[in-house]
Amino acid sequence: MSIDMAGLASYGVFLLTLAGIYAVLTLALNVQWGMTGLFNIGIAGFYAIGAYTAAIATTPSSTEHLGGLNLPFVAGLVAAMLVSGLVALLIGALTLSLRSDYLAIASIGIAEIVRLIFKNEDWLGNGVRGIAGIQRPFSEEPLVYLAVVLVVLALVYFAIERARKSPWGRVLRAVRENELGAQAAGKDITRFRLEAFVLGSMIMGLGGALYAHFVGFVSPEAFEPIFGTFLAWVMLIAGGSGNNKGAVLGAFLIWIVWSGTELLTNLLPAGMATQASALRILLIGLLLQVILLKRPEGVLTEERPHVHATPVMDSKEAEEDAAE
Repeated sequence: MSIDMAGLASYGVFLLTLAGIYAVLTLALNVQWGMTGLFNIGIAGFYAIGAYTAAIATTPSSTEHLGGLNLPFVAGLVAAMLVSGLVALLIGALTLSLRSDYLAIASIGIAEIVRLIFKNEDWLGNGVRGIAGIQRPFSEEPLVYLAVVLVVLALVYFAIERARKSPWGRVLRAVRENELGAQAAGKDITRFRLEAFVLGSMIMGLGGALYAHFVGFVSPEAFEPIFGTFLAWVMLIAGGSGNNKGAVLGAFLIWIVWSGTELLTNLLPAGMATQASALRILLIGLLLQVILLKRPEGVLTEERPHVHATPVMDSKEAEEDAAE
């Protein structure tokens, strides 16, 4: 049996591009959960907002949906981040001063509301028909767009890594580990949590914009919780919560497993297609359970900051120093 090397290479580029986009999503979740302890299960909502905002901003004028502003690619990315951040600011201002479970309830509710709005409001995103004709920047060549995604991923990674090591990042970890202690130290924990929530949501919107330009089409079905929220959580837990390298590694590993299960289920008879789709979710769920049982900290554990303490001399060493 001959191997189609061109087709294999094309699939590899497709696989890596989507894995890179999911890595951006997972890094965003790491800011919220891994660094701050914010339980956001509405990732798909910010992912969708970013994708639709980029689509509306960068496509030509159309009577089928809002906008069609025909703006440049970079302007679409910025718009996606700003709109996602604004929505996160509104949600966070209402919920982050309460217990974390309120954020979970609000975020998943908002995510479904966003998806249903895009699904039912034809004037906004053309309803279930979605928005087509979203162009890739610079070139339609898949390798070029893979390079764009990897560059954006690298920039996001280094920005978040720098933030993690900064005093701001240390306060976020303090809030995550001991909220009352951070508050007693004079930190405005509500402000820090809101900043982390907004920043993470803006990066999720950026991931949505990258997805829209890669696929060239957005519709509500692409932002169901299984694709936007469930996979991102599995990726972060598998890679290592609180570790940016782990977030990226988990995204690539889980996406390869997810895509591999699709290839296997495609080999099954046509009549088993529905069962095969459910089987893929079951396999990922089982993989997550194994990881939680065998290595709950993930493949890469969180990198704790090194504290350099001054060694304490015993009494004999002190007497010798005094004599000198």
